[in-house]
Amino acid sequence: MTGPDVDEAITTVWRRESPRVVAGLVRMTSDVALAEDLAQDALVAALEQWPGAGVPDNPGAWLMAVAKRRAVDAFRRAERDRARQEQLGHHLARDTGKEEEHMPDLDAAVDFIEDDQVRLMFISCHPVLPVQSRVALTLRLLGGLTTAEVARALLADERAVAQRIVRAKRTLASAHVPFEVPTGADRAARVSAVLEVVYLIFTEGYAATAGDDWTRPTLCQQAIRLAGLLAELAPTEAETHGLLALLQLQASRLPARTSSTGEPVLLRDQDRSRWNALLIRRGQQALAEAHRRSATPGKYTLQAEIAACHARAASVEDTDWRRIATLYDRLASAAPSPVVEVNRAVAHGMAYGPTAGLAVLDAVRHNPALRSYHLLPSVRADLLSRLGRHDEARRELELAAALARNTQERALLQRRSTAASSREQDHD
Repeated sequence: MTGPDVDEAITTVWRRESPRVVAGLVRMTSDVALAEDLAQDALVAALEQWPGAGVPDNPGAWLMAVAKRRAVDAFRRAERDRARQEQLGHHLARDTGKEEEHMPDLDAAVDFIEDDQVRLMFISCHPVLPVQSRVALTLRLLGGLTTAEVARALLADERAVAQRIVRAKRTLASAHVPFEVPTGADRAARVSAVLEVVYLIFTEGYAATAGDDWTRPTLCQQAIRLAGLLAELAPTEAETHGLLALLQLQASRLPARTSSTGEPVLLRDQDRSRWNALLIRRGQQALAEAHRRSATPGKYTLQAEIAACHARAASVEDTDWRRIATLYDRLASAAPSPVVEVNRAVAHGMAYGPTAGLAVLDAVRHNPALRSYHLLPSVRADLLSRLGRHDEARRELELAAALARNTQERALLQRRSTAASSREQDHD
């Protein structure tokens, strides 16, 4: 494996392993900023060495071994905190005698502790941070997302998000936040912020905002795993089960969301026989548990109900769109947001006709938060096309394609724009 293949392999490994590496390093160093710096140092080492030596059999352990060595060097150079050095030395005991920097001995593979990532999530969501900073930092550390991808997921300015992340790390260091899962009332107060982060991680995997792949299943799998851990940690919280149900039901469609060549396949065109029946069953079980825990469904449980409506339908035509429209109305009341309104417009357009959908959509059309949201003109194009307004639909699709940052999605929108132009000519 050489050249571009190695680069792609390193990117894939980094996406998968960096959250574990950072979480493990935070446990060892008690410093979020230092942990991420050390992980980045390990990535640089991989970029330098793997093209020649090959990707190791256990790349996560390789990255952790290099990062831990960098940690020891950093502590020694700065002559800091002897107790911290001794603690880190204990973790390195199994590596004693392995002095070669160039290729860490994989017999010293690190046993990653899954709970480290949950602890890191609660640190990132600590009340000492503003809500937006909690979300941005956790996406950066636990989701393996770039700052640009975090900004896109949050519909925020990239520079502002970068500054937010830097400030968050400094705040956590100054506050000496302990690396532990909170208990009692503190835990209950922080669960909702953690759930939001897990949801955003999943969303980035389900429909990637940038790059050449429309979906990133690894992120979806990670989010589902973290949601499951949170449901175990806080079983009396209905929304932990609601979120788990939502992610499982949504993820059931992943096999049908792309073609064999990676092109996006829209919901109406998907082969539903390819949907994952096991994930659907698990999602329905988690949804039942959410309803058992609370008679008043929260925003994740409501979205899971919407996903369940799709899972029960044999086709788009057989879908209970009126039920979905009602659920979106309830969601808009429980958790109002411009993005919810865009989805509500789709539901109303399917349930009551394109004019009804446009009425919902145009009410939020000029919201500043949606200025660069490509799905707004995409949805508007669908509604306009159904009304026979093909020229307007084409212009909306051109705008959507210009705003889309995902290569596959942009190509799909461009193809739809061309098709709309053909329909426009047919009606001249």
